[in-house]
Amino acid sequence: MGYRILVVCEGRKTEPGYFKQFQHHVRNPRLHIQPLGPAGVPVTVVETAIAERARAEQDASQQHDENLRWDEVWAVFDIDDHPEIARAKQRAADHGIRLAISNPCFELWAYLHFAEQTAHVERGKLRGELRKYLPQYDKELAFTKVHAGYDDAVRRARALEAAAASAGRSGRNPTTDVYQLTEVIRTR
Repeated sequence: MGYRILVVCEGRKTEPGYFKQFQHHVRNPRLHIQPLGPAGVPVTVVETAIAERARAEQDASQQHDENLRWDEVWAVFDIDDHPEIARAKQRAADHGIRLAISNPCFELWAYLHFAEQTAHVERGKLRGELRKYLPQYDKELAFTKVHAGYDDAVRRARALEAAAASAGRSGRNPTTDVYQLTEVIRTR
């Protein structure tokens, strides 16, 4: 059946829309995206991912069908001003859930398709900068409008991650792990 990936997203529009279009672009039918919407704080996103993995494991056992299991389960969320980020990270680590975290927000990933962002940035300013490239942007991110910059976004995100790690501040603002997830989707 192939490599199955479950992505549980904090947001209802931006992240799921991007991933669905990316999935179509790379022709990966084995991806399932589950948006949570307004209640999707990081701990809830991770707990939902844990529950969905457990449900799939139970279904696979009961139906004697290994194809019902998820090969990878991801939780996607922003740092924003969310409480209990450390708890969400620990729960994910304890249960084998991979994380795609953006600090400060998912729009950083979108912006990296167009330009560098190496300095600390606030969510509102980042959205304003993104609108310079996507004037109609309002929480709906069409992959078709950013796909030309995908390789640049991956390169820029890796550079941000390396700079943060070398400074001893992994996950600092600005960083995003979204490229790790998109590369899994693209290559599996």
